Amino acid sequence: MRTITADDLTALATGATLLGTGGGGDPYIGLLMAQAAVAKHGPIPLMDLDDLPAEGLVMPAAMIGAPTVIVEKIPNGTEMRQAVRALERLLSEETVAVMSIEAGGLNSIIPLTLAAELGLPLVDADGIGRAFPEVQMTSFTIHGVPATPMSLVDDKGNTVTIETVDNLWTERFARTATVQMGGSALIAIYPMTTEVARKASIPGTIGLAMELGRIVEAPDLGGEERLRRLLARMRGARLFEGKVQDVLRRTTGGFARGTATLTGYGAHQGQLMRIEFQNENLMALRDGVPMAMVPDLISVLDQETLRPITTEALAYGQRVIVVASPCQPIWRTPRGLEIAGPRYFGYDFDYVPFPGGDAA
Repeated sequence: MRTITADDLTALATGATLLGTGGGGDPYIGLLMAQAAVAKHGPIPLMDLDDLPAEGLVMPAAMIGAPTVIVEKIPNGTEMRQAVRALERLLSEETVAVMSIEAGGLNSIIPLTLAAELGLPLVDADGIGRAFPEVQMTSFTIHGVPATPMSLVDDKGNTVTIETVDNLWTERFARTATVQMGGSALIAIYPMTTEVARKASIPGTIGLAMELGRIVEAPDLGGEERLRRLLARMRGARLFEGKVQDVLRRTTGGFARGTATLTGYGAHQGQLMRIEFQNENLMALRDGVPMAMVPDLISVLDQETLRPITTEALAYGQRVIVVASPCQPIWRTPRGLEIAGPRYFGYDFDYVPFPGGDAA
């Protein structure tokens, strides 16, 4: 079995933020928590889906809320254990492994802290292969796995347990509770047997995140070579290079919603790109023409460092590279597009798959 050590954490946070398409939470807070947990409890076992035991619960854990709130509202450190224990008591079963619900900066790191504290392995998998803003937007939903019972815990110690008739209702009630908890909370959700986890999860996302993060951080490679390797690994392409001209952002209904406007230079001199986001980047339009759209991945990278920039960190004057890459195949199915396609988010576009390759 592989392990995640202190030396792996920064690369994992960077790669997960890249996969998170602007969402999944700023990785800084989660990275500090994970570093402290590994220093105290030691390396974290990383387990493949096929190696899960025959029985027991796999417990996805995450933070829910608007990224703009999460940056300032720091967890007290006990919420995750409290959320997991609430579901174990309710289900009368023990957790045998922890899993990320999505690939995203904070939400790929939070489960590491939980795994270290509980002395459990982390599963090399998640439920999306990227980040999405709503809790029902998972491969688990597509496979018929109920999101509830679900527990939410805030920094004051309040615990809310939800049971709903379907996963869309879970999102509605959980989002309402999150707003009342101050805009963010820690959650345990989609508790499932190991057998179900093997069938319903997207494998390999933690390992992929570490691989991507190591490319970004490679000290012996120039920027263009690092970008070339990143895009090759993600089957992606460079959409745009430019400067952030304006960001309109608002926190409403438990989400960070807004638009970033970029002015181009170099090969994109005189062009304008608009990125629409709801926690995550959803649409990239160049001179009004869609270049990439949800559920495919749209990421904004710092031009100099290639580090991904989350939607809450986008700011005027940043010089950036916008890249896109294909999503996991499950999101291109009719059910996947029904749950997380452009029309679900209110965009009057039929989904056009991003092909990868040169989009310049």
